[in-house]
Amino acid sequence: MALGDLMTSRFSQLSLAVSNHVMDGNGSNGDYLEDAASADMASQRRDFDTASTSSYANAVASTATVPTTMAYLPQTIVLCELRHAAFEAFTPTGPSDSGLVSKWRPKDRMKTGCVALVLCLNISVDPPDVIKISPCARMECWIDPFSMAPQKALETIGKNLRDQYERWQPKARCKVELDPTVDEVKKLCNTCRRYAKSERVLFHYNGHGVPKPTTNGEIWLFNKSYTQYIPLPISDIDSWLRTPSIYVFDCSAAGMIVNAFIELLDSGTSSYPGSARDCILLAACEAHETLPQSAEFPADVFTSCLTTPIKMALRWFCTRSLLHESLDCSLIDKIPGRQNDRKTLLGELNWIFTAVTDTIAWNVLPHELFRRLFRQDLLVASLFRNFLLAERIMRSANCSPVSYPMLPPTHQHHMWDAWDMAAEICLSQLPALVEDPNAEFQPSPFFTEQLTAFEVWLDHGSEHKKPPEQLPIVLQVLLSQCHRFRALVLLGRFLDMGPWAVDLALSVGIFPYVLKLLQTTTPELRQILVFIWTKILALDKSCQVDLVKDGGHVYFIRFLNSVEAYPEQRAMAAFVLAVIVDGHRRGQEACIEAGLIHVCLKHLHSSMQNDVETEPLFLQWLCLCLGKLWEDFTEAQIIGLQADAPAICTPLLSEPQPEVRASAVFALATLLDIGFDSFRDGVGGDEECDDDEKTRAEIIVIIKSLLNIVSDGSPLVRAEVAVALARFAFGHKQHLKSIAAAYWKPQSNSLLSSLPSLANINGTGSGNIVSSQIGPLIRVGNDNSSVVRDGRVSTSSPLATAGVMHGSPLSDDSSQHSDSGILNDGISNGLIRHSRSKPLDNAMYSQCVPAMCTLAKDPSPRIATLGRRVLSIIGIEQVTKSVKSAGSSSARPGEPTTSSATPSFAGLARSSSWFDMNGGHLPLTFRTPPVSPPRQNFLTGMRRVCSLEFRPHLMNSPDSGLADPLLGSSSGVSERSLLPQSTIYNFSCGHFSKPLLTASDDSEELLAIREERERFALERIAKCQHSSVSKLNNNSQIASWDTRFETGTRTALLQPFSPIVIAADESERIRVWNYEEATVLNGFDNHDFPENGISKLCLLNELDESLLLVASGDGNIRIWKDYTVRGKQKLVTAFSSIQGHKPGMRSLSTVVDWQQQSGYLYASGEISSVMLWDLDKEQLINSIPSSSDCSVSALASSQVHAGQFAAGFVDGSVRLYDVRTPDMLVCATRPHTQQVERVVGIGFQPGLDQGKIVSASQAGDIQFLDIRNQRDTYLTIDAHRGSLTALAVHRHAPIIASGSAKQLIKVFSLEGEQLGIIRYQHTFMAQKIGSVSCLTFHPYQVLLAAGAADACVSIYADDNSQTR
Repeated sequence: MALGDLMTSRFSQLSLAVSNHVMDGNGSNGDYLEDAASADMASQRRDFDTASTSSYANAVASTATVPTTMAYLPQTIVLCELRHAAFEAFTPTGPSDSGLVSKWRPKDRMKTGCVALVLCLNISVDPPDVIKISPCARMECWIDPFSMAPQKALETIGKNLRDQYERWQPKARCKVELDPTVDEVKKLCNTCRRYAKSERVLFHYNGHGVPKPTTNGEIWLFNKSYTQYIPLPISDIDSWLRTPSIYVFDCSAAGMIVNAFIELLDSGTSSYPGSARDCILLAACEAHETLPQSAEFPADVFTSCLTTPIKMALRWFCTRSLLHESLDCSLIDKIPGRQNDRKTLLGELNWIFTAVTDTIAWNVLPHELFRRLFRQDLLVASLFRNFLLAERIMRSANCSPVSYPMLPPTHQHHMWDAWDMAAEICLSQLPALVEDPNAEFQPSPFFTEQLTAFEVWLDHGSEHKKPPEQLPIVLQVLLSQCHRFRALVLLGRFLDMGPWAVDLALSVGIFPYVLKLLQTTTPELRQILVFIWTKILALDKSCQVDLVKDGGHVYFIRFLNSVEAYPEQRAMAAFVLAVIVDGHRRGQEACIEAGLIHVCLKHLHSSMQNDVETEPLFLQWLCLCLGKLWEDFTEAQIIGLQADAPAICTPLLSEPQPEVRASAVFALATLLDIGFDSFRDGVGGDEECDDDEKTRAEIIVIIKSLLNIVSDGSPLVRAEVAVALARFAFGHKQHLKSIAAAYWKPQSNSLLSSLPSLANINGTGSGNIVSSQIGPLIRVGNDNSSVVRDGRVSTSSPLATAGVMHGSPLSDDSSQHSDSGILNDGISNGLIRHSRSKPLDNAMYSQCVPAMCTLAKDPSPRIATLGRRVLSIIGIEQVTKSVKSAGSSSARPGEPTTSSATPSFAGLARSSSWFDMNGGHLPLTFRTPPVSPPRQNFLTGMRRVCSLEFRPHLMNSPDSGLADPLLGSSSGVSERSLLPQSTIYNFSCGHFSKPLLTASDDSEELLAIREERERFALERIAKCQHSSVSKLNNNSQIASWDTRFETGTRTALLQPFSPIVIAADESERIRVWNYEEATVLNGFDNHDFPENGISKLCLLNELDESLLLVASGDGNIRIWKDYTVRGKQKLVTAFSSIQGHKPGMRSLSTVVDWQQQSGYLYASGEISSVMLWDLDKEQLINSIPSSSDCSVSALASSQVHAGQFAAGFVDGSVRLYDVRTPDMLVCATRPHTQQVERVVGIGFQPGLDQGKIVSASQAGDIQFLDIRNQRDTYLTIDAHRGSLTALAVHRHAPIIASGSAKQLIKVFSLEGEQLGIIRYQHTFMAQKIGSVSCLTFHPYQVLLAAGAADACVSIYADDNSQTR
């Protein structure tokens, strides 16, 4: 199976499993929708839901007794993607190039440049402290010294040893000293160090012909005439060889030298300070041991293990194996092949030996030590691998080799069994191969078996289990063509387990191998290599340098451009390329040379041309890759603009996936270069840029397209728009400042004329400041005085955390109470006109300023902060002042009056406009500043207390773009670094560091919860439908809760699966209460600057992990998760649901309703249409004309039929809409005819009948309508005369409730029979009892929650519910 198929089958199996779940459609068991594919499946879900409803209705007609309620349990789940996890809470970080990730890199690759071999054999003369046995070990370097003349033997042994070392490090210079004197050794050491420079020197000492080393750590050499042994202290050798060095001591009691050396390092008397030393020692035995003398070993068994490991290992194994009778040991010297040719027997044995020893070291050593000894220097790595063999062999002869740094014991590691088996299989073929050189050699199954073991680990292992032992073997296998593909696929599966796995693989040394593989052209490896590189780069960005150096980027561009690859995999290639160019100029240049811009644009263009839906991930990464290419790189931007990039990217701004839209905004934003303006402002013209009309036209295209999505439903997208506008504002700040200053001038209906006492300010030359106790000042001017300084809040202050922006002519919330400011018309534009760069056009700029204001009061705190930073760039900034008590207004001249708000004015200021207040309650005081040079007058508006205000504000230095002097600085570069940064790239990288091949583990758990809830819901629905409702009255009250809301309860909601009620008030405070335990679970503010109260609470995903949708009166929607846990609530998303309202409207008493089946949110208010939001796409997908001049006062969506909703209007009319029909409006009727008053409540009757509606008007009548029979209402209940305030219709039980301003709640059946009446009791405190403000039923039980103006929430149950 080709890898592409393999990988894609994994991807497709995942989504296939999901789609099967969805299409099963028989209700409760398998319909859970996994997160992974929820986006792709949205459209199928909707079609399916719509299709299922009609067939379902027929089914019910035929089997009325069985309550099949599939249509009631929607399968749609919204807002549970990665982007909703913590948008507000943290800023994502992309791939890192420091920390955990770069530890795997070898600090500095090293080479052993010189090898000094010192042999003290003195053949035929035994040293005095050795008594030899007979027969005795005699072989030195596989030569019997007594088989020839002593001198010749000595020279041959020296030559052999040199050859053995050169096989491991061919480029190192080897120098041999045979039976030398101290002077010769000193000369040798100095020569080696001089030659090796800063490379490592190896010092090998064979002391078989001299006494053991002394306890002081001296080795023995000879005098010139060989009559004496001369000691040489190790400290001397150390001072000659210096660092870095490696010593091999092959003599008895070699551990003495190691001990002395460690003492030398500890005492710090060596020629280098301890920290700077890089010395490695290998010694043949412990301080108290002598070398083995058994004739089965060579005399230099330690050296033989280190330099000829295969020969030594096989000889030792042969005597212990079952083969030892049938196999002649001399054949071992005739093993055919070369060590570095893996297709031969000797090569394969060497390869397996390397894999086994590497694996043992990797599994036993700490990773830091492993990297230092096994990955830094080829010769050191080989010696240490072979040292593990020496330990195994010599321990069998009661001899323990030692090393510094010390290694844990490895001689009993179970991987040696695998080596023995591989050796046996190879040796069993040896006689046949030696006899017939043409006989075919059978490769060992070692690697296949080890890969199988690795695969087994992948099936059962995890981060919390022991890491897979076979990782180093997988690395070795990559060298072989026959196993490479399987090894790469398994490696890909391993890397997919998480960043910890990538880190393990990198620290085992995978990097150079996969880098080299990018030079292969094998087509079946391409997809898995792209996957592996995706995983590596998602963890470690620093690899971008290596990739560009080796030309690896070309491989990925070619793959990105290949049509046969799957879009998910091409998205990975685009990701890899994006990381390569991220902040890496050399990478950007290399990719531009290779034509990456045109490749990306070509694929974006073709995806827009074809009707086939392109993989969103692919579009997203094409955009991000382009954005990273263009980022801060002018040449690339010019290429992009010439290639018509804006026109190609703009259509993506309406894609259904928020990630794609945000990425497209990011790409377009990087084309708005800010480079030239900040450097040349006021210096010279921008001929080469601004004269290019095409470039200017393209910039206008970009800005216009960005302004269109300034109110996108996804905060992810709006955050990118804010960052883009900040870049634009920075580049064009001078032109924008003038527009912004003019924008704050009041219109002709200004209050100047209506306030005679203030009018005289207009003419005064001294620039008076108008002040009042309600003190936010909005000023325009070149402020050099402390006056304005003190009155301002920097954007980092607590007051700046939520953006409420007042005073713009287009401001659309209750800040309009305080709309008009006072501005001296004598403002001079002289200060503004010092920018020489040619502006785009004023119309463009004047569209930008309101858009920036919109962002500054975004419902999402994070975006509001970004919006305020944008405004500060164009010189508009926040000022907050608070109420000062009326008596103490004697402020010193020249200082604004600031003081904390006093309770007496706080409530007053909140509810009334400044005009009313200043009409009589508060004295107006005027102050003049000290005499100063004439300057412009200031614009002053007296605004709401403690609200956040903005003011145009020009700074001292004409060029600096940020309004805060702490932020503004004279140098353009540091200013640029203060611009808000885009987060979509870092956020998107997170996708690739998560597992891509396996579904998340928690889905089974969620599925179980879902099934349990469905079962519960179905049981309760059946009970609601089939049991008669008994009376509801005052005795039915099961709980009552004093919410302590100062303004009374505005709206309430009952949780379906837990005894929890949620209530909210006018000042947007939300409280959560458990009514069984009577405990408050949580309380929080919907946002910091409440204005309109909360108009509606809805539950999203109620059958899964539910989210709380909070709709404010101004149309802002905020959705919270974890809202029942104290202090843990998180804002999932926030957006403004009402758009296109008339400027200057005071408040939009917004009405909304949520429909889970379709994932739609319907919203309307004092506008002429109903907004239809798709919360899955987080997009406004339709604006349905309401076909009425009046505004909508009540909305209800059908819980059975997706896409259907009813609206009640202020004039008493009712309309039914169905978004699935072409003209949307199904029918209109006017049931409330006695007195024409607004429709207060509307709802669909329970059951599957799509035309039956209940509507209640303020006049007090409740009308029952059947829309299919349009003549008139079939039932009217005159419930409350002229005072109806609330209506609730149960979702499944045949019961409705209405509340009145006269503290009454009446409960009716669908036939109009009154089932009960609930009167609010006077408490003994005799508090004022307010009217009933909200009623809500539990979705699956007959429970009614009622909230009133006295802040009390009561819950009533019928007898059946109480007995349950």
